[in-house]
Amino acid sequence: MKVVCSQSVLSSKLAPLSRVAPSNPSHPILANILLQAEGGRLGLSVFDLSLGMQIWLDAAVKVPGAITVSAKLFSEMVSRMPNRDIEITAEDTRVILDYGSGFFEIQGMSAEEFPALPTLEDVTPITLTAEALRRGLQGSLFAASTDENKQILSGLHVTFERDRLEFAATDGHRLAVTVTEQPVPAEPLSPITIPAKSLKDLERLMAKQDGMVALRCDPTQVVFDIGNDARITSRLLEGQYPNYRQLIPKTFARQVTVERSALADALERVAILAAQKNNVVKINIDTEAQELKLSAEAPQLGSGEENLPAQISGESMVVAFNVKYLLEGLKVMNSADVQLQLNGETQPAILLPLGEAQMKYLVMPIQIRS
Repeated sequence: MKVVCSQSVLSSKLAPLSRVAPSNPSHPILANILLQAEGGRLGLSVFDLSLGMQIWLDAAVKVPGAITVSAKLFSEMVSRMPNRDIEITAEDTRVILDYGSGFFEIQGMSAEEFPALPTLEDVTPITLTAEALRRGLQGSLFAASTDENKQILSGLHVTFERDRLEFAATDGHRLAVTVTEQPVPAEPLSPITIPAKSLKDLERLMAKQDGMVALRCDPTQVVFDIGNDARITSRLLEGQYPNYRQLIPKTFARQVTVERSALADALERVAILAAQKNNVVKINIDTEAQELKLSAEAPQLGSGEENLPAQISGESMVVAFNVKYLLEGLKVMNSADVQLQLNGETQPAILLPLGEAQMKYLVMPIQIRS
């Protein structure tokens, strides 16, 4: 194999791949990156048998071929080379990286030992715009659990309906549901639960993508093809996802409309003290004054309060939340105003971005001790 490519382009493509390659793999070959030179392109692949990523870049292929090298070592070498063309040559299992003023030589392993990434090419794809998929991930992924003991909750649940996709994530304390309008195949598809870790890598990979994404899935795995240049594959999580729809109240006794950025800024300030003890923020909903009073206390340190104008319907009440949960929800909303919908002090509350009905964010209040 002999191929020439740009250092800056190669380095940028290696950045997401190096995060996926396992540092302590079950098999040595899985710590490697697969290089494939063919048809005027260089392919880069990593795979830990659960999550896989493949990215292609334009290159001058002098001799087609394939080899694997340490993903960590290869990425570090390329990132430190000067911004010029690199010639990569593989002879047997010896790989030479020549950048003009110097070179690296590293030991590789045969490409034949590298496991093949799933393609699911015989499955009819669902074609999404990158923007629609980004919106679905942005509006729900942050609420997935990070507790590995709650494996099914560490994933994003995707439901396919006739004219839309529904993305849902919960950690047991809050729930984010985002809907993307999207025609799906007439043949019914069962819901799937995808590990959040896999989708965070997908989200980063699509950060600057504007094209189409093809989604394919079977009962055990899912494949995302991002145009013709990148692919992410992931195993699916097994188990029954909670019936989250029954948790969302149908009616509300109180509705509070407030400017999103003003609420986020005020919460950021009171969070300084809330972070000193349990992250609890109290919200006094004052119907008569048509304002919110946000407060936090840290014993022996101090207290803080912020007042915000709001449009309030329903009776006054005091409710408490984990301030981090509120802020994380507000940060993924893009609307000018948001609406907080509530019933009682211990019943689920819903935060909605007004004008963006595709997202609902449920947060459980914290019981206030007298």
